[in-house]
Amino acid sequence: MSSTRIDTETLRRLPKAVLHDHLDGGLRPATVVELAASVGHALPTTDPDELAAWYYEAANSGDLVRYIATFEHTLAVLQNREGLLRAAEEYVLDLAADGVVYGEVRYAPELNTRGGLSMREVVETVQEGLAAGMAKAAAAGTPVRVGTLLCGMRMFDRVREAADLAVAFRDAGVVGFDIAGAEDGFPPADHLDAFAHLRRENVPFTIHAGEAHGLPSIHQALQVCGAQRIGHGVRITDDIPDLAAGKLGRLAAWVRDRRVAMEMCPTSNLQTGAATSIAEHPITALKDLGFRVTLNTDNRLVSGTTMTREMSLLVEQAGWSVEDLRTVTVNALKSAFAPFEERNALIRDVVLPGYASALRTSPRT
Repeated sequence: MSSTRIDTETLRRLPKAVLHDHLDGGLRPATVVELAASVGHALPTTDPDELAAWYYEAANSGDLVRYIATFEHTLAVLQNREGLLRAAEEYVLDLAADGVVYGEVRYAPELNTRGGLSMREVVETVQEGLAAGMAKAAAAGTPVRVGTLLCGMRMFDRVREAADLAVAFRDAGVVGFDIAGAEDGFPPADHLDAFAHLRRENVPFTIHAGEAHGLPSIHQALQVCGAQRIGHGVRITDDIPDLAAGKLGRLAAWVRDRRVAMEMCPTSNLQTGAATSIAEHPITALKDLGFRVTLNTDNRLVSGTTMTREMSLLVEQAGWSVEDLRTVTVNALKSAFAPFEERNALIRDVVLPGYASALRTSPRT
């Protein structure tokens, strides 16, 4: 690791890629307030700054179930066309303002049907909003490519329906699939039918695993269900008894040697109790051991974070350098679900030149 200090503005300008970010966990506080007023939903506070603070404090419980419960208010304002369109468009514009050049946004359409929209109509509406955001970002000179991951909620019974929609919309902006929700007690193998269907139809998928539940969930996600990536995966360290020595168990070796990307979310992991500090978060040791780790925000509103902030925390508290940030950015694009030529072009034409410029110009101490 390096003692390099990188200023915040340099970090903001760095080209970034985010693979693990939830639509309903990333709304602007002011948008939540305005949309809640329009649908008559009561919030803990109607002051945007106070609401942002409430989310952050409520999520800092160290409990994944309570963390997920904070989504009550964002989901309440995403039950009609107006809310979905606005959230999706602003999602893209916020990524662009943060220096993100490629993003994958995920959400579970079954959670947005209380207002009468069908799951298909939810997907169509979100894609319309994302397209509008991408057009505005490009016009402003900050283009960003955003693909969609549809989620099934692992504790409910509509996972296969969501998988069917991922297949139906794979040529209309949906690039992959995921299952989300409480891990403990809801193993991914409960949904083998959905994963088999996705494999038959050549649709890639990731699975939340190794956050609230340990190695069995990672093993099942990869070896039973066939996931191409792992959402979070911090518990892979349970198969590395001595991180400093780097002696890997069989599952950890499989993950590293087969270049399975892990979608790591440091701030979120601290909030849910999956990690104890940024300095000791497994992302640094795993990076140094050659795992294909990626850096992500998970839920920007709930965690009070951005990609720039996640990078800054790793620089300041875990000694990361510009080269380290470049590594995880390239890792993300190598494992993104967008077509190869798009990913390769972003690495070659945007990411590598952007980091080369930062290495030449960033202040160092």
